[in-house]
Amino acid sequence: MRTGTIHRVTGETDVRVSLSLDGTGRCQVATGVPFLDHMLHQLASHGLLDLEISAVGDTHIDDHHTNEDVGIAVGQALAQALGDRRGIHRFGHFVAPLDEALVQVALDCSGRPHLSYGLTIPAQRIGTYDTELVKEFFVAVANNAGLTLHIRQLDGVNSHHIVEACFKAFARALRLAVEVDPRRAGAVPSSKGVLERAGAPVGSEA
Repeated sequence: MRTGTIHRVTGETDVRVSLSLDGTGRCQVATGVPFLDHMLHQLASHGLLDLEISAVGDTHIDDHHTNEDVGIAVGQALAQALGDRRGIHRFGHFVAPLDEALVQVALDCSGRPHLSYGLTIPAQRIGTYDTELVKEFFVAVANNAGLTLHIRQLDGVNSHHIVEACFKAFARALRLAVEVDPRRAGAVPSSKGVLERAGAPVGSEA
């Protein structure tokens, strides 16, 4: 089973994440940040991840620490579940529409963290959620999972639609990238025979 389990405790948050790459979309999340919970449900449902997340944080101050630390723990759980990334497709790409919004996500499970972020979200808040935190979530996931991640907004004016389309596109792109490629026969999907692990020194392009 390709699973990851992370328990991250700081002076600001206590976060538990359990993740299975080969799931059915089962999702139990309670972060104390309602809109983030809604987006994590999209990630599980459309990525076919089994996802359990619980978080207690200093949301009486704001949602920043909880949002970031959930992203860190999700990224670490992804890295753990992927292991040496042997046999996966590695690359994923998806364009998701949601009414007038259209968001493109391309990613590479390269082990080399990078985020290129291109959302323009009109509203400062969706409910109580600060929309600046969308980027912070994906920075945390990409850095800790070792993803090269490109997010592009092709259209959209409704803030909720834009962000939700982004999470759905990310979920589907991730699903494509982490699925096992039967033609790989368990080999590492790299011409140099190895992919850098998240947290390891960054290597040359593979």
